[in-house]
Amino acid sequence: MKKILTSFLLLSILCMAPLGDAFAARIRGVVELGNDAFPGLTGNKAIVLYEATEGAPIVRGFAKTNANGQFIIHSFVDQVDGIFYLQAFVGAQVSFITVLGDTLPFRATLNELTTVAGAYSMAQFLHSGSIMGDPFRLNIAAAMNRNLVNPATGQSSEVLSTSPNADETSSWRMTHSLANIVNLAAVYPFVANYLMDLTRIEGDPLPANTVVALANLARDPGNNASALWQLTQYSRAYRPRLQEQPDAWCVTVKVNNSGNDNFLIAGPANVAFDDWGYAWVTNNVVQGTPNSGNFLVVLKPDGSPADGQNGTPNSPIFGGGLLGGGWGITIDQNNTVWASNFGWGGEPFWPDLLPAPGNTGSVTTIRAEDGTVLSQPDGLFGDVWRAQAIKHDANGNIWITGFENDKIIFWPNGDSTQFQSDFQYLGSGPFGLGVNPDGSVWMTNSGGLDGENESSLTKYAIVNGRLEVVIPYFPLGNTLKSVVSDSQGNAWVASQGDDTVYAIAPDGQQLGAYRGGGVNGPWGLAVDGEENIWVANFGPLRVNDRFSPGRISKIAGANPAGWPAGKTMGDPLSPATGYTVVSAGAQVLLANGEPLYGSDSPLVSFTPLMRLTSVQIDAAGNVWAINNWKPAFDIDATVNPGGDGIVIFVGIAPPPRR
Repeated sequence: MKKILTSFLLLSILCMAPLGDAFAARIRGVVELGNDAFPGLTGNKAIVLYEATEGAPIVRGFAKTNANGQFIIHSFVDQVDGIFYLQAFVGAQVSFITVLGDTLPFRATLNELTTVAGAYSMAQFLHSGSIMGDPFRLNIAAAMNRNLVNPATGQSSEVLSTSPNADETSSWRMTHSLANIVNLAAVYPFVANYLMDLTRIEGDPLPANTVVALANLARDPGNNASALWQLTQYSRAYRPRLQEQPDAWCVTVKVNNSGNDNFLIAGPANVAFDDWGYAWVTNNVVQGTPNSGNFLVVLKPDGSPADGQNGTPNSPIFGGGLLGGGWGITIDQNNTVWASNFGWGGEPFWPDLLPAPGNTGSVTTIRAEDGTVLSQPDGLFGDVWRAQAIKHDANGNIWITGFENDKIIFWPNGDSTQFQSDFQYLGSGPFGLGVNPDGSVWMTNSGGLDGENESSLTKYAIVNGRLEVVIPYFPLGNTLKSVVSDSQGNAWVASQGDDTVYAIAPDGQQLGAYRGGGVNGPWGLAVDGEENIWVANFGPLRVNDRFSPGRISKIAGANPAGWPAGKTMGDPLSPATGYTVVSAGAQVLLANGEPLYGSDSPLVSFTPLMRLTSVQIDAAGNVWAINNWKPAFDIDATVNPGGDGIVIFVGIAPPPRR
């Protein structure tokens, strides 16, 4: 209360300034409830316009609502580096917010739905109760907010209410159900108090208000999921609402538009983010076939296709050797994109329609700033044969795994003509790379895509300019895929064949073998800003397996400061099901409106989150889960493998350090 009164005093002084040309902008708005049964609850309420910065938010305007919840705010500033947001103080524990972005609009609505969208999109910047963060990160979060709600009208956004979202996933209805909880809290103080208790973080005080409560839930969406579901049954202010209890309250946005419906996303494998927040996505095949795709997808920070405006990239991108994009992609310190080309094939399945020379696959380079292709028409080679992972280190060197020739490949300063390489063993199938803080590199040997040979882990470094083994390969797991390194140099290894994530110390000693939290055929891994581990689950490589629903998982990493109360290294932090995304009753459609398996196929899919090969965390804490393979393995393995897009979990993970 003291904090609120202080704000009122400051705002009163601010509002004494004369009206007129001195103000840069004026915003008209309304505070409203999702139902009109309690109109008096929105009258005579304090509204504050804030500018969110890296420090405490700056007050940019103030008003009180009239009897109908309407208000006008004048501001001396209409554009900022960070973002604007509005907050309405509706009750003792009830606040509404609307996230506005970096430019002040003419109109805004504050209601329960804008509060859900704002709290989830800003979840990683709301720990203190106010929105604070780096302007770059805040603007990415604001872009994701617009994917959830229209700040002007207070209604669901077109993105969330249409394909590939709407009832193809559960998130459109989930935001309505969450808004219904906020509606109850606004009307009944005892519900607000109960909500604070349900979303409390163990060891912390009760959330200050509904905004903080929802942000807590966004960061830990499995917390008290059943009790929250019961609350949703008592309000129908927002519809349609969920009809079944979710395993967790994850709000997601699915994206599947490459920018050209003649080149549909098909088998996206991995994603890397450039310095402008754009997502660069490798693409395996031509949708509906096992044939090699010949393009790379570029998405804006909100997941929409890059459109080439103002000299930015234009998606999709062709040339430079792009063919059957593999799992590997990295963006170096100069914002050069390095993408691996595995080369899948054409008709019938494995013909010689692969990059020359020797049909070996290649590497493509692209300037991230504007999408200019830099590599020669067939790509770069330098001892590459079916490249999988590709990583850069702090010195600008490029590391590559040669899946087909069983080698690790090193390009000093990115110069493919000066390559160095080291052979592993026959059938080792090198796959993943993890770069350590000291410049050394972990590498997984998969033993083949389906683990027909021994899997192992090894460690390399550059010593006096030469590639040297630090720890010789040693057997580990079954069908290893990716490996990531944390700040301590520990290796976290995805072992698909035994449903395990292994932790290995810098000296090669095994720290643990971890399961649970929905881990099922792990493939991709990511380390978040608290050094906990996120897992992309591909599922088993088994005939007749449908792997439904898809899921991501979270386990406790090696940093005790990142452990929730009562948890320790390796403990699952996601529910036993993992974090899933299910259909609300509509079948999955491609970006061109056709069913996932095509108009002529008897197969119909209701699995929006599929077989995943990667999870990556953007600068705002959104987790991008990559639908690489369709759910029906035995059918997809031969004729129609390519997954359809990316599912973005909003605000769920502490963003990695920039």
